[in-house]
Amino acid sequence: MLKLKEQFDLQRDVVFDLLKKEASVCRVKEYSEDVDTRILNIERDGSVLYSWKGATVTTRIGKYDPNTKQNKLLYTFDKQVCVSSCSLNKEETLLAVSLAQNTSGQERLKPISKCLTLLIEIHPINNTKVLKAVDCRVKVQFLHQETEAKSALESHLLLLAEDGYVDLYHVLLSKHEGYRVVISNPERLTRTAERIVEDFCWAQWDGHTQRLYCLTRKDKFVLRCIQFYPNQSCDTVFELVLKLPANAFHTVRFVSLGFDHYHVEKPEQELIRMQVFTNQNERSMCVCYSQPLTDKRELTYVVVLVHKDCSKRFRVSLGNDALNSGLLHPLFIPIGYYILVYLQGCFLHCINTRQQELLCHSLFLTGQDVNLGAQLQSDALTVMHKDDETGVRLLELASGSIRTAELSPAYLLQILRSDARARCPSGRTDPRRLAALHCLLVFMGDDPKLELKVVEWLCDNMNTFESFDQIQEFILASLFRICYKKSLGLDKVLPYSCLFEKKEVPACLLELRGVLCTTELRIVPDFKGKATRLQGFWAELQWNTERTKCLNAASNPRYRTSHIRADWDKLRSESKASSHVNHLENTKKVLSVVDTWCLDKKLVPLFQEEDHQQRAFIGLTVDKLREHLNRYLPQLGKKKIDSLVVNYVAKLLELIRHMLESAWLKYKLGPHVLCLATKGGPAEWAVFHFMLRILESTQSLCLPLPPDLDNSEANERLKFSVLKRLPEPMEQRIYHMWDHPVSSASISREYVKALLEKHSKNKGFVFAGQDKPGSRPEFLPLTYLAKMLSDIESQALNPFEEKENVDARFVEESALMQTLIHLGFEEK
Repeated sequence: MLKLKEQFDLQRDVVFDLLKKEASVCRVKEYSEDVDTRILNIERDGSVLYSWKGATVTTRIGKYDPNTKQNKLLYTFDKQVCVSSCSLNKEETLLAVSLAQNTSGQERLKPISKCLTLLIEIHPINNTKVLKAVDCRVKVQFLHQETEAKSALESHLLLLAEDGYVDLYHVLLSKHEGYRVVISNPERLTRTAERIVEDFCWAQWDGHTQRLYCLTRKDKFVLRCIQFYPNQSCDTVFELVLKLPANAFHTVRFVSLGFDHYHVEKPEQELIRMQVFTNQNERSMCVCYSQPLTDKRELTYVVVLVHKDCSKRFRVSLGNDALNSGLLHPLFIPIGYYILVYLQGCFLHCINTRQQELLCHSLFLTGQDVNLGAQLQSDALTVMHKDDETGVRLLELASGSIRTAELSPAYLLQILRSDARARCPSGRTDPRRLAALHCLLVFMGDDPKLELKVVEWLCDNMNTFESFDQIQEFILASLFRICYKKSLGLDKVLPYSCLFEKKEVPACLLELRGVLCTTELRIVPDFKGKATRLQGFWAELQWNTERTKCLNAASNPRYRTSHIRADWDKLRSESKASSHVNHLENTKKVLSVVDTWCLDKKLVPLFQEEDHQQRAFIGLTVDKLREHLNRYLPQLGKKKIDSLVVNYVAKLLELIRHMLESAWLKYKLGPHVLCLATKGGPAEWAVFHFMLRILESTQSLCLPLPPDLDNSEANERLKFSVLKRLPEPMEQRIYHMWDHPVSSASISREYVKALLEKHSKNKGFVFAGQDKPGSRPEFLPLTYLAKMLSDIESQALNPFEEKENVDARFVEESALMQTLIHLGFEEK
């Protein structure tokens, strides 16, 4: 399911290098003793801090730089110590460490604290300052502000104690002798520490965004976020009440604050496992927590979608295998706007936090085949600091391996293809197929090669699935992805699935087998301070949340193409081009945008003809969509809305053209391969079938199509080849839509035939000349025909214009021309 790429390996990148250096110190060819290397922390820039036992049997602390691939010794203790927490400031002048001290055996008789926290000068190695000597665990973490490393003479250190408080140390530095960096006034350091949190039971550090999340409890659990800014200030910017069990935390929990190898948490004591994820690009925030298995063999996990103003509680039924595995909590992994909930060998739930309304847009997999792309146990993995650019990193602490993780498009394509071949009753595989399709189109759709593979899959599976139309889903999901980038305000008003066009969503798409989901609306987050005080991400998240609340309270905020069905049908019934004049300006704007785009190889010659009806449909769509956005998103402004709407419809036309060209490429057809002169082959039939499916799908959604071919000689042959393959009733309907002499001749011929048959039936008229020798069976005496048409034309309806009389002279000339053709005197 995941593509894992190894980024760091402790043995390869650190241990081998240390062994070589220790061997040189011991003056031997190879140093074979165990160096006992342990990862301590991962800093914001990706640097790995670690400790090891050297050849002199002392504890040392080093740093691996992922950019230079080099290891650096930071500090050497004069004996073996147990480093439980460690952090390095950005300028690499200060090292903070917490040491777990042995209080058993003979040491028990000495007055010694369980934890000793030190601040060490290492540029060069110089003084050591004791910050804390307490009987509880202490975590240390430097802030990493965006400042010039060489000029920064101030560092800021967080100290988090298991007793439930957080202190912030402001460490002033000074340079001596031009290069030595020392602490200014070290005796005042502990007295000037700032207490920023008290009575917390859970804490998480986000190094990438420089945020500290803390959970406090008095009469209720409150999640707080403290944001640290580049100017060394901090502020509580967010609070959220969480509904957790009263006994949720027996001990204080630390998340993403380094690795303590001397403190082992018992799994049964961890009643709640919680983690917070934010996404700058999405302006989203998710709070995830799980509760262990109950007597009912159910695992419960909750995802609070702050940006969607809702909370979703999932309950998953597990079998005996899960109970026997000893795994009590799943692992939460953020990848883009997906939250993966993973329990090894049991299930993998990819929760879509952008389109969360329906369960079928989230992928749920079960069984022994569920894995992360490698044999990794979920309880042995740690999710590292998430970066919107580089994605998520997974650390397997036992082996010291760090891997970057992303969703595997090959695996998702495999779900599409395998499920398409499976024959399951009642659309059982449709939810998986739909979720995989959406992930490929919306989450990964920027990859043109991947999009081409999806189109090829559509060509291979043209028949509509039981619960949804895959071509409609492709069009709407792709359009949503393209336009979502233009403005985040569009995610609640633009369609992204054909399911919202249905009067009733199929039952198989409303639930996931083995999963129960309950949704709670209005979670009431509290953004601290006024909007003018909030900056960056928090201001955008607040705007996003408030907009979601307003749209949730409105009726039908999401645009539905079927809402314009009445106007659509009215335009279809109008035959005069003059009736479409109201929409022409909109159409011109759209087609002008289309004309500026690169049309690649132009395999399918679209956007060339004066197709009045399709142009009217284009203009109507622009009108209705603009009206909808002005109603629900007036804050965007009319100018931006007009630009968004024009680009949306233009992208729709371009997308359909792209689908056709992809089909042309798949079947290796030339620009005008369909022709009347030769019999169509399997490839031509497949492309023609695909075109009919696109037509069917777009018509049911009231979506316009690109204006069709012009009447050049090559394109005429293509059109005739299409008409030749149509059933006769459909062929006659197409003739009424195609402004061409052949269409006019066909309409005239059918009109004359109908009139004569009707006249013959009413009057008993029989052509006397048909029995004469030498006469042709299809010859029509023109003089008698003209007289007859003149007598009855006042009573007939004109097939070209229902409210006007037929031009008898035109019909006469058309009939004469057809007669000459049939007699062989003229060429068609």
